[in-house]
Formats: sequence, C-alpha cells, structure tokens
Amino acid sequence: MSDAQPLRVSVVIPVYAGERTLPAVLAELDQLTGPQRTPAGRVFQVSEVLLVWDRGPGRSDITIRELAARYPYVRPVWLSRNFGQHPATLAGMTSSSGDWIVTMDEDGQQDPAFIGPMIDRAYADHAQLVYAAPTNDAPHGALRNAGSRLAKWLFVRVLADRNFTEFNSYRLILGEVGRSVAAYTGSGVYLDVALSWVVAGVALEPVTSRSEGRPASNYSMSRLFSHFGRLVISSGTRPLMFVSAIGGVFVLVGALLTIWILGSLIFSSVNVTGWPSTMVAILIVGGATLLSLGIIAQYVGASTNMSLGKPLYVVVRDPDEVFTDHAGESDPAHRADPA
Repeated sequence: MSDAQPLRVSVVIPVYAGERTLPAVLAELDQLTGPQRTPAGRVFQVSEVLLVWDRGPGRSDITIRELAARYPYVRPVWLSRNFGQHPATLAGMTSSSGDWIVTMDEDGQQDPAFIGPMIDRAYADHAQLVYAAPTNDAPHGALRNAGSRLAKWLFVRVLADRNFTEFNSYRLILGEVGRSVAAYTGSGVYLDVALSWVVAGVALEPVTSRSEGRPASNYSMSRLFSHFGRLVISSGTRPLMFVSAIGGVFVLVGALLTIWILGSLIFSSVNVTGWPSTMVAILIVGGATLLSLGIIAQYVGASTNMSLGKPLYVVVRDPDEVFTDHAGESDPAHRADPA
C-alpha cells in the first residue's frame, strides 16, 4: 500500500451515554485522520467515525451533533429506539465504507493508538478479525471482572468455533466481512457469535486498558445477565446439547439409585423408607426440567422474533430534523425527553 492510497479505517462507536466521554475520544481519533504509519510501516488513516445514537439517557444526541459540526468525517447514525450495544454496532458497520472497520466503546477505556498495531497483526496473521487482548484487568469491580472472565471462557471453550480464544468490543474487522455480517445478522444475535460463523482467521493484539472517563454504571447485573443469555442462545444449537446431557445424567443417576435400593432390599436389613430420597429426586429432577424448559423457551422466543420479522434495528433521520416545526424550532417537549 503506497502513501497515496492509505488503508481506510472506519471507526464505529455505539453511543448510549457518551456526552461526557465522546469529545475526548474524538480528539484522539482526530490525530489519526491524516496518513499514519503502523509500527511495520503500513500507511492507514481513519476515514470516517460513525457515531450510532442508541437513545440512551442524557443528551448524547446534542454531543453527536456538535462533534459532526466540528469534524467533517463524523457521520451520525440515528436509531429509532434503544436496541442495545450489538445492534447499534451492526448498524454502524452496515453504514461504513472503509477497508477495515474498528469497533470501540464510547467511554475512553480503549486507546485508539493501538489501531496501527492491530492492522499489522491482521496482515501478519492473515486474519480477517483482530481482537484487542487487554494485558491488565478492566477497571471494574472484582465480581463483574470474574463474571466477564467466566462468560468469555464459556464462549471460547463451549459455544464458539475453535479458532476463537478471546473476544472484546475493541475489534478490527475486514470491511467486506464486517458489512456482510452486519447485513445478514438476525434479530437477537450476539455480534461475536455472528463473526465466528464467517471469519477464517482470528488474531489477538495485546493492548492496555485505561480507566473509563465516567462511572462504570451503564450495565446493571440484570443487563449483564441478559447480555450473557443472548450470547448463549445466539451461539446456535450447542446449548440444546446441554439439555440432552442433563437428561442422560439423570437417567444414569436414576438407574444407579434403583440398583442401590434393590440391593438394599435384597441383601441387607436396612429399612428403605423412601421419603428423603424421593424428595431429593423430585427437587433435583424438577429443577433440571425447569432449567431445560427455560433454555428451550429462549430458543422458541428467538425463533418467533425472527419469524415475525422483528428488525434488528431501524435507522431514522436526526430526530431534531423530524420534530422541527415549520417555524424552524424544535418541540420543547421533545427536547426534554430524547427517548
């Protein structure tokens, strides 16, 4: 790649509550909008930054408009309602045009300076997807970090394909692959699961995580559990194998318990009353049954959403343009409640 034709990088940032942190993130990205060299000498530049407004709390929409007015390469993408981080990221990827797509968060935790090394990693390993691999713990609580590690371990060891060893919201994706994934991903599908279906090569690039520019409060425990549930269900039919395994285990336990009871009746004088063992069996088997039905119900719900044609996201015009009256002023009620 010559100096006259640098690699074009599209940066996609889903915006939920970024009015405090986005200006600093854009100031760092602005330094990469001219031709840059990676550590290995490849020339690249950030050609566009897509800020996808996901209708979160606060007035991030005002910040997006100000940044779009200040930086000509900023492209706002407006969603009709709050769809979540992954649909918002997919909406931005669909609208991108770069040779490579970088997805990153709005909170400033991820350093844009690592885009160059991630590009080098992609070419060195012939990888269509490069994940940032933080060398330090995320600046969250111990419980949240432990839960995140457990979820990632489950994904890479049980749910994803073998070439996945890590995943992160800071990603470098080959442009044509990212846009195809974004166009064909169905409702409720976890972005990293969708990527695992199509990419031939995945690589990791060590990075250093920074402290967030705001309190890390956007994800409650209920949202994190919902996030994890979507990861499991969208990974395909492998969790259904877990349901079958539960049934097989309890058939085996039941057979062994039956042999033990018959042996006690025939070969010993132990009085087998049966009440405690019956209650234990009912509780365990009942719990396993409800768990299995819950997993199956999630699949039925996901299938229903897709069969009904539920959209993954809807892109609209800037709400400030839609709700501006003929006198050229926005409705005050709309300004007070952007959601």
